Amino acid sequence: MYTPPFTVTEEIMSFVADIAEMVGHLSATTDQLPTPRLRKENRIKTIQSSLAIENNSLSIDQVTAILEGKRVLGAPNEIQEVKNAIEAYELLLELNPYKEKDLLKAHRLMMTDLVNENGRYRNGGVGVFDGEKCVHMAPPPMRVPMLMADLLGWVKQTKTHPLISSCVFHYEFEFIHPFADGNGRMGRMWQTLLLMQWKPIFAWIPVETIVKEHQHEYYAAIARSDSEASSTAFITFMLQCLKQALAEMAESNQKSNQKSNQKILSAMKKNPTVTIRELQEETGLSESGVKKIIRQLKAEGQIQRIGGTKGGRWECTE
Repeated sequence: MYTPPFTVTEEIMSFVADIAEMVGHLSATTDQLPTPRLRKENRIKTIQSSLAIENNSLSIDQVTAILEGKRVLGAPNEIQEVKNAIEAYELLLELNPYKEKDLLKAHRLMMTDLVNENGRYRNGGVGVFDGEKCVHMAPPPMRVPMLMADLLGWVKQTKTHPLISSCVFHYEFEFIHPFADGNGRMGRMWQTLLLMQWKPIFAWIPVETIVKEHQHEYYAAIARSDSEASSTAFITFMLQCLKQALAEMAESNQKSNQKSNQKILSAMKKNPTVTIRELQEETGLSESGVKKIIRQLKAEGQIQRIGGTKGGRWECTE
């Protein structure tokens, strides 16, 4: 079986250990999923950042408006890119990252009305550009089907840690550049899809925002991996991005949890007989999310329950 060339360095293993620990903590504190509001915000960040890397100029507010079905002033092709990406990412939980037909389906959605060859491999030569500088020339089009079959077969069968194998796939995908256009956004999306097979929470981690902040390093890592005939440099770069994205998401979750805690305390002070359902409406959290905060507040001695579930009341301590 084909095996892409890469080396697992001590630095890479250190990143893997750190990220695995962060994911474990984040999963435990979010019950596997962030709040609906944070999921929406992170999905918008993902789409806006991934398209911005491809020179789409629409802002977070404009992408949000498009997602909400509002009219937006902007270049028609850029608005179409956002609409396509929204539709493609809505299928994220249904796609199989190891099936070629799902890859082609996602590309068809991502590039509808943008390129003629949407949903099928390219039939001409292409390159990877950082601005006007060509940093990589892709293999000839006749080799693409075989190269993609080898890559999909390897990532499905490999015993390499998913954090590493997903990075290898991402680099090899960009090296092959299987489509006439949309390779960058598809490669980033597919790495997310592969990571979701390991930990579902990756569906909502906007690593693309970090890649956008380090866009030149992103292309430099691709170029270095090309020159070294090994994806090691790219793996290291992407793991750095994943670690930073997880750290920022953990901080965002902490702030969100603090706000939810305060909302629940305020609601209980105003109405000591407030119900779980009413607290859900107040905070936007799930039933389990509200109950988890209540358990935390009880453990911290900030609240206590006087009486039973029915007919009882909440008492808040200063």
